[in-house]
Amino acid sequence: MPETITELSPELMSQFQKERLVLLSTVDAERGGPSTSAISWIYAVNGKLVRFALDARSRIVSNIRANGSVNVCIFAEGTVQAVYGTAKIVKEELEGVPFKLVCIDIDVDTVRDAMFYGARISVEPEYEKTYDKRAAEKLDNQVFSAMKKA
Repeated sequence: MPETITELSPELMSQFQKERLVLLSTVDAERGGPSTSAISWIYAVNGKLVRFALDARSRIVSNIRANGSVNVCIFAEGTVQAVYGTAKIVKEELEGVPFKLVCIDIDVDTVRDAMFYGARISVEPEYEKTYDKRAAEKLDNQVFSAMKKA
């Protein structure tokens, strides 16, 4: 049995230092089952702490209020890494952002390679912003700056 990894490796941490598409899974507050969403305002504070921001109206926020168990899957370095932990709201509203965003920290419990055996990701998923590129870049800078101050 492989050893249990309890924090992000330096390589994985570096992947969380830039804007990334990740899949965040929470426990649905109403149904009690899994709920998965794609997010991109996320970064690693250190190997044991991952921080992200969401619109305060997001269902994810109510899910985390009810149950802090979360999982973040990131496509990086040819594989899928699953980061498990406990999420908690650290700031109800980020300052310096034009709308209400909640800042949430994940205390990392376990990290594991979630790619099926004998396969490798050959092309990582990409996305593009579908609204004004300059406005998107400005907002992203505001959000990441505010998260780092939270």
